[in-house]
Amino acid sequence: MAQHGWTIARWNRTAAWPLAIAAVVFLIAYSWEILDTGLSRPWQLTLQLVDYATWAVFALDYLARVYLAKRRWRYLGRHIPDLLIVVLPLLQPLRLLRLLVLLRFIERRAARSLQGRVASYVLVSTTLLLYTGALAEFAAERDAPGANITDFGTALWWALTTITTVGYGDHYPVTVEGRLVAAVLMIAGIALIGVVTATVAAWLVQRVSSPSQDESERSIEELKAEVAALTATLQQFMESEISGPGRDAGDRTS
Repeated sequence: MAQHGWTIARWNRTAAWPLAIAAVVFLIAYSWEILDTGLSRPWQLTLQLVDYATWAVFALDYLARVYLAKRRWRYLGRHIPDLLIVVLPLLQPLRLLRLLVLLRFIERRAARSLQGRVASYVLVSTTLLLYTGALAEFAAERDAPGANITDFGTALWWALTTITTVGYGDHYPVTVEGRLVAAVLMIAGIALIGVVTATVAAWLVQRVSSPSQDESERSIEELKAEVAALTATLQQFMESEISGPGRDAGDRTS
């Protein structure tokens, strides 16, 4: 591929839409597999095939980017989440790492303004965290002895209180897998709040330290008016200087 002019940037542009579609298909299949408790065996096999197919898409993308990288070992070290997406396909909660591709896709397509990026991150990241966290917790807890998170509605409520670090304690995980999901959800929630807070603070500082567009345009118009007035005054002065000596000589002759 490198001989035909392919670069990582070009590959990323080409693969963006297929990867985003694969992430959405995976999310639908994963949700169906968990929420439909009466799923028949043929449908279970079908959803497993979809799971493996989406994994193959992500694996192909990762291998292609590694192949195109000029410094491959350095690239491997800087893209650990992408490696985890490929090497951890069979661990059910960690399969959700594939949705990081969807977040990247939304980031690249988000509005250019800072406000647009913040809004996109808050909306998409929060929705995905809540929904996938609830799905993973429900899958881990629903059949466990002594579990108190046994339906998706309860799991969604638990995810909401966990991501906001409220933690009422009315529902809690009892399995190791469920506690792992809880830990990831809490860390992700704190990180998301921190990123959003820092971004908004930086935007406010920028707005306070620099004049607004309306103020800049108003200052430019005022400056243009002052320059025009000075130009007119200077022109009148020059005309008076030129015409003055002629008038004086005429007066003396008469």
